[in-house]
Amino acid sequence: MVTSTTDVLIVGAGPTGLVLAADLARRGTRAMLVERADALFPGSRGKGLQPRTQEVLYDLGVLDAIYAAGTAYPTMLLWEGDEPGQEWDMLERTEPTEEVPFADGWLVPQARTQEVLYARLRELGGEVRFGTGLAGLEQDAEGVTARFEDGSVVRAAYLVAADGGRSTVRKALGIGMTGEAVDAKPMLVADVRITPDAPVPDTHWHVWPKAPEGGVAFCPLPSDAGRLFQLAAQYTDETAVPDTSPAGVAKLLATRTPLREEHVAEVLWTSDFRARAALADRFREGRVFLAGDAAHIHSPAGGQGLNTSVQDAYNLSWKLTAVLAGAPERLLDTYEEERLPVAADILGISTRIHRAGVLDKGARRGEEVQQLGIGYRESALTRETRTDLAEGALRAGDRAPDGRRGGIRLFDTFQGPHWTLLSVGTDPELPSLPGKSIRTARIPAYEAYGTGVFLVRPDGYVAWAGETAQGLETYLTELGIGAAGR
Repeated sequence: MVTSTTDVLIVGAGPTGLVLAADLARRGTRAMLVERADALFPGSRGKGLQPRTQEVLYDLGVLDAIYAAGTAYPTMLLWEGDEPGQEWDMLERTEPTEEVPFADGWLVPQARTQEVLYARLRELGGEVRFGTGLAGLEQDAEGVTARFEDGSVVRAAYLVAADGGRSTVRKALGIGMTGEAVDAKPMLVADVRITPDAPVPDTHWHVWPKAPEGGVAFCPLPSDAGRLFQLAAQYTDETAVPDTSPAGVAKLLATRTPLREEHVAEVLWTSDFRARAALADRFREGRVFLAGDAAHIHSPAGGQGLNTSVQDAYNLSWKLTAVLAGAPERLLDTYEEERLPVAADILGISTRIHRAGVLDKGARRGEEVQQLGIGYRESALTRETRTDLAEGALRAGDRAPDGRRGGIRLFDTFQGPHWTLLSVGTDPELPSLPGKSIRTARIPAYEAYGTGVFLVRPDGYVAWAGETAQGLETYLTELGIGAAGR
C-alpha cells in the first residue's frame, strides 16, 4: 500500500542528499529526503570545502553561513615528541581573482556544513524524515516503489541513493564497486574537546608523524565552545583494533603526544576505518541513481570525498527537474556520462596524496584538489561551434568563470535554477526565449571568455558556445530544454 508519493525520493541526509533536496526545492520539484538515523551526522569527518564547492554553495545561497561557521586552514606544526619544530603550509595558497573569487579551501566540520544545508532546505519548504530506514525497493517503467522499516511505502518517479559507502540502495540493486585498499593500516578519527591548559595552541594543525604506534594529526576546529580538535591517528600494526571509547581516545593522545589524559575534556564523536578507494560499476540503474559515497569511496587525503559528492548532486538536480518537466529521458544518461569519469580521476588524486604521506612535511596540495579544472568537454550536452580557438581559450564544457563587466557580476547572473545566455564583447541578435527559464545578459569583452555567445548550464558550465547565436535554438530543441521550460 503506497502511503505517499513524490517526484524524487532521496535516501540519505548527508551533504549529498541535503544539497540535492535543497536544489530541487528551489526548482519547485517535489522531493522527499529520508534518513535512517534519528538526527544529522554529528562529526567533523569531511571538513574541507574546496573552491569549486564554495561556488556551488554560493549559488545555493549559503556561502555566507558556511564562512561564518568555518575558518581558513591553519598552518602545520611538526612535532618531535614533546618539542614543537618546523612550520609549513599544506596548501599552496592563492589570492582570489576576478575569475576565481574563492581561491582556497575552507575548514568547516561536516556536521556544521550539514546544519547550514538543512537550514537552507527548511527555508525552501523542505524537510528530512529522520528515523526512516529503507527496507527494499522495486522499480518499473513508470517509477520506483520504496518500502521502509516503519512499514511506510513511497512511490516516486525517481530515487537517488545518497546513503553512503555502505549504501543499502546500491546493494539492493546489485551494483558492484571496483576498488582497492589504499592503506591496510587502520585509522581512528575523533572530535575532541581539550582543556584550556592543554599544551597545544589552537593556531596550528599539529602533526606527530613519528609518534609511537603510528602518526597523529590534531587539527583545530571552529567551535563556539572553543578548544575543539579533530584527531586523526594511524596505526602501524595492521592487526590493531582502534579503541574508540573516550578513555581509549584519551589514552592514545597521552601515549603519542604531549597531552595527558586529563587534558581531554570531552570526546564528541569517533570512528575507525581503513582507507579505501572504490568506484561503483555504474551510477544509474533504470530510475535509480547513485550519488556521493554511494557511488565512490575516497581516502580522506586531499579533502575530495565530500566535495565530489556535493557536485554529483549539483549535476543531477537540474537534469531531474528538466526531465520531470518534459525534457527527453536521455538527458539523465549524461549524469553517469559526466560524473563517473570525474569520480574516477579524483579517486586517483586522493589515493596518490595518501600514499605520498599525508603527515609528511612538504606534502602540499594545490590546483589538483581545488576541482576548478573539472569540465565536460566530451559530454553529449556540450556543443562548441567556434573554430581555430587559441590554446587555453574557454571552451564549451568548461566551468564558466566569474567576473564583473558592464555593471554585472556573472556569478550573480548565474545564481538560481535557470540557464544563462551570455553575449560577451559582441552584439549579435539573440533568440527570443520566453518562458524557457533562460536569462539573457550582455557584457563587454572579457579576457576570461574572449568574445562570442555562451550558454551556461544551471550548474555553471558552458553548454554551448558560438561566435553568434546561430544554431542555439536547434541545440535547445534537440535537448528538449526549450520544451521543458527549465
